[in-house]
Amino acid sequence: MGVDLKELVEPVAKEVELSSLSGKVVAIDAYNSLYQFLATIRQKDGTPLMDAHGNVTSHLNGLFYRTINFIENGIKPVYVFDGRPPEVKLKELERRQQIKVEAERKYLAAIERGDLEEARVYAQQTSRLTSSMVEDAKRLLTYMGVPFVQAPSEGEAQAAYMTQRGDAWASGSQDYDSLLFGAVRLVRNLAITGRRKLPRKEVYVEVKPEIIELGELLSFHSITREQLVVLGILVGTDYNPGGVKGYGVKKALKLVKELQDPEKVFRAVPWDFDTPPDVIMQIFLKPDVSDKYVLQWREPDREKVIKLLVDEHQFSVERVENALERLEKAYKTYFKQTSLESWFGF
Repeated sequence: MGVDLKELVEPVAKEVELSSLSGKVVAIDAYNSLYQFLATIRQKDGTPLMDAHGNVTSHLNGLFYRTINFIENGIKPVYVFDGRPPEVKLKELERRQQIKVEAERKYLAAIERGDLEEARVYAQQTSRLTSSMVEDAKRLLTYMGVPFVQAPSEGEAQAAYMTQRGDAWASGSQDYDSLLFGAVRLVRNLAITGRRKLPRKEVYVEVKPEIIELGELLSFHSITREQLVVLGILVGTDYNPGGVKGYGVKKALKLVKELQDPEKVFRAVPWDFDTPPDVIMQIFLKPDVSDKYVLQWREPDREKVIKLLVDEHQFSVERVENALERLEKAYKTYFKQTSLESWFGF
């Protein structure tokens, strides 16, 4: 779910065209994107796309075509996959599983009533990402010539670290956690850019990428990154879901600016969580990350992509081949260079 900082970032968030990110390396939170694809790429009754063997393929569909769209716009995507979550997050993950179980019950009830609109809403909340689905996603990226990074722990922390090192221009995620982890800038809406239908309404909106600069955000509110982390903890993170009772963004910001010191802030509020606030702070300020990665974009392996998508998962051979032609053309336009330095995202 992530921390809800929408109200805090709105004053500095900037909508841009996808093409304005041309030439930029974006470290994309892979799990975040794959879940977005699983939620949005579904049939009218909410059923995900599946192959002849009953394997879900919505995530591969989204990953394949959306990544080609990025590359056609000159973007250099690198996907960052989650590793082992911090121990303090396990309870939240269990809670999310219970939500999925309840959503499945409501989905089946809606199907029985014949309410397809309601069924689709609940179906989107049931998405599960299995280890085999993740491995297929990694295989697809490899065959497409797109790099991925395996994070030791939180993918957003790793992506943020990559922006701090200058290896990526921005972190790409729907969640705002990247900012708490210190991402130089965050790009939202990458996985859902385009024309989207509003839930339960016959209304469509145009969704564009949105950029939030960390430095600008801190300057606008006259706070430090450490204070931003404190504010996020008060509002609620994956490590203390729901946050401190009675504290929304405005009230949390006011308290943080008044008391300034994190210890004073946490002493001033009722703390009802098992994990101490200073432990949660350290997860954001000193996360488990790795510098053992190489960012290299290669020419796609047409044969292997077709074998994975068409032979294994029954994608349309014509659609896949047409998409691969687009990918190969975009690769030659933006990536194929003669110098060694040009392989890297600088």
